[in-house]
Formats: sequence, structure tokens, C-alpha cells
Amino acid sequence: MRILLFFLAISATSLHTAAETKRDAHHWNSLIGRGVNLGNALDAPKEGAWGVTLEENYFSLIANAGFDSVRVPVRWSAHAAKSAPYTIDKTFLDRVDWAIDQALSNKLVTIVNIHHYDEIYPSPEEHKTRLLALWKQLAEHYKNYPDTLYFEILNEPNGKLTNELWNQYAAEAIQVIRKTNPSRAIVIGPGQWNNITQLKKLKLPAEDKNLIVTFHYYLPFKFTHQGASWVGEKSKGWLGTQWTGSDQEKQELRAHFDTAQGWAKEQNRPLYMGEFGAYSKADPASRARWTAFVRSEAEKRNFSWAYWEFCSGFGVYDSSSKKWRTDLLHSLIPKN
Repeated sequence: MRILLFFLAISATSLHTAAETKRDAHHWNSLIGRGVNLGNALDAPKEGAWGVTLEENYFSLIANAGFDSVRVPVRWSAHAAKSAPYTIDKTFLDRVDWAIDQALSNKLVTIVNIHHYDEIYPSPEEHKTRLLALWKQLAEHYKNYPDTLYFEILNEPNGKLTNELWNQYAAEAIQVIRKTNPSRAIVIGPGQWNNITQLKKLKLPAEDKNLIVTFHYYLPFKFTHQGASWVGEKSKGWLGTQWTGSDQEKQELRAHFDTAQGWAKEQNRPLYMGEFGAYSKADPASRARWTAFVRSEAEKRNFSWAYWEFCSGFGVYDSSSKKWRTDLLHSLIPKN
């Protein structure tokens, strides 16, 4: 009997260890799969200001189309006090809760971030305490949510928030989150706008195995951002730029992804392409070709991804006609 109990105990320990090993960042990243950003809604200065107000049916549309996840960009900095303890507005928090609940109820893995914290990029030292205070509140608020809710610390660090400073701030934010969410998946990317070329400069706490590394991909920029007003007058001169899928064009992209994949393997970190997309001023055929190729090459390397975005300037869905842009959708979710 003692021998049987011994072997049962060993078996239970082995199963427990296997389960714990599986539920690391690679596991959580695989669940993200194919995703879409709910951009220009909760990340606008005020929801609706940029033409997008989230609707309940959006979440079922996304799930039924075959997406596995949504990324929810949120401009928390516009809805929190400017002085300590930097309290987040409850009405706005309730609205974000609603969006997260809708996503989770539709079995969509949900990544919530701090987006468009524009004040921190030129003055990082002045806003560090506020950034950490926001995460203290959010981590406490969401600590009992399902583990399919992930936290992304900050979208596209740039400007005076250098790679060196960002590595420090991110490590402290991780510590804040871990006090109440010891095993939740956390998403973090490199500086210079989450640039794929900056992955090698990202330094992560070696002991934390539940970190998913993100990067954004909008290359060639003259193609993906042609006619984009926020880029400036120069973008008008890019109008008409096509992406034909030439060998040279494909090889440039493959080289970027191969370098990223090499870094990920060396660091034993999973990669999540948290944004990619081509603006609607590009011709539809080029957009579909580029999107399909980026998506396919990412999946070949086991990168999860989220298209930018659902129903605005890059949108895969036309909220006016209430129809999917089918060529673009099939570039993301192939019919077969």
C-alpha cells in the first residue's frame, strides 16, 4: 500500500510539474493566436472622438469570424487624476470592464494595455510614479479575472523614454503587477515604438517566465502609411505606393522576422506581433497581399498577432455598411 501511495504521489507531482511547465508564456502566447485591435475607441481622448464606439455585437462578430483574441488599447491617462494617488475615474473603468467582459464572454483572449500615454514620452521621469500607480490600481482591480486577460504595460515607448529607461520602468511595473497577479501573462515590447529592430535592447527579469514579448510591424512604412494625416504632409507623396509581393519585398520582411525569431529562441521568449496593418489609402489588392504575407510569415515562426485594427482607418470591418472587407478578412483568416 505504501509503495502504491508513493508512486501515486510521484505521478501527481509529475503531472503538476508538467501542467505548470505548460502554463508559461509560450502557452499563453499560443492562446492569443490570431487577433484584432479594438483601436480608436477607448484609446481616443474620449470614446467616439475618433469615430469608433464599441458595440456589443462587435465581439461576437470577431469571434465568429475566427479570431482568437482582441487587444484593447486604453488611454487610462486621460481618465485618471493628475496627482497622487492618481485615481482612475470609476465610470471609465466600468466601461473598460464592460469591454473586457464582452470579449471574455465570447471566449476571446483579451490583452488590455496603457495606450497613448502621450505625456510620458517627452517627460518620463515626471510620469514614472503615475504609470506605476495606474498599474497598481489595474492589477488590484483585475486580480480575480480569468487568466485569459493579459496585461500590456505600455504601448510603443518612444522619445525620451529610451530603451535604457524603459527597461528600468518596465521591471518596476512588473514588480507592482506581480504583488497581486503572480502568474498572469504580461506583455512587454522594446523601445522606439515597439520596433522589431530594438528587440535586442530589451532586458527582461530572467526569473519571470510569464512575459510575452511584443513588437509592431509597419514596414515598408511608405506603403503602410501612405496618405496618413498624422504622419504629416510627406505621406501625401507616398500615395500610390504598391506592394507587389516581389522576391525583394518578401526577402526584406523575412529577414526582419528571422532576426526576431533568432532573438526569441536565444532568450526563450515567445513573440506577439501586437500591431500590423496597411492604411486604407493603399490600393486594396496591395493591402490584401501585404497583410496575407505578413500574417503567413508570422505564423510560420509561431508569432501570435493582432491586426491593427477592427473598424477605423485600417479596418478589416466596415461599421457603416456593417460588412467585413472580405479580401482583407481572408488575408487574416484564410477561408480554408
